[in-house]
Amino acid sequence: MKIWIDTTKSLEENAAHYYEKSKKAKQKLEGLKKAIHVSKKKLQSLEKDEEKAKVTYEKPPEKKWYMKFRYFTSSDGFLCFGGRDAGTNELIIKKHTEKGDLVFHTDLVGSPFFVIKAEGKTIPKKTREEVANATVSFSRAWREEIGNAEVYCITPEQVKKELGLPKGSFMIHGKREYFKAIVGLYITTNKENYLECTPIKQELQIIQGGKRSDTAKKIQHIFMKEKKIKYELDDIIRILPGDCSLKKVKR
Repeated sequence: MKIWIDTTKSLEENAAHYYEKSKKAKQKLEGLKKAIHVSKKKLQSLEKDEEKAKVTYEKPPEKKWYMKFRYFTSSDGFLCFGGRDAGTNELIIKKHTEKGDLVFHTDLVGSPFFVIKAEGKTIPKKTREEVANATVSFSRAWREEIGNAEVYCITPEQVKKELGLPKGSFMIHGKREYFKAIVGLYITTNKENYLECTPIKQELQIIQGGKRSDTAKKIQHIFMKEKKIKYELDDIIRILPGDCSLKKVKR
């Protein structure tokens, strides 16, 4: 280490100069040590606050068999589910209908078949109206921004597969009950915390137009905050009728 000596000053003066410099350096070092100590304490405090603020999200409940289809629970507590495409329409009619159930359909091309599972009970008018609205809402009426359409209701025995009909298409025989159904869907969770896209009015409405993936992210965020459940984006996208937006409404 080199030390510069001022030759115009005495040895004592040079020594005094360096002594003062060393005192100032020592004071700066002490100040720096204090600043580091304070910063460490602040950082530790921030880390503790961050740890407290961490939220643990629950996983959604395990999927049920009908969740491969469109589905919701009616206001009367009936399981209602419908086709997503020709293949699932075919599957629903052939494998998942039985005597006492009701089947819903529209004359729109590509319409889903929707089913109400009766399970030995009489199906009330309110549930029938809700499923009629779901049938038209999940049809091409959504994509084409049609506000309403006629939906008819029949029994499973009236739906027949005949030669020459393409996959997902059936012949309907006998009398039909008609509904003037309206397009309208909402997002909610049922009592078991399953996420549902339903025709029953809720606070979160799905409206035509917008981008489905963006809407799914908003829905995910809302239920993470409100329910502390992190629903998978793919599962949310799957239950939506198509491109859509989210709107909060008064119930």
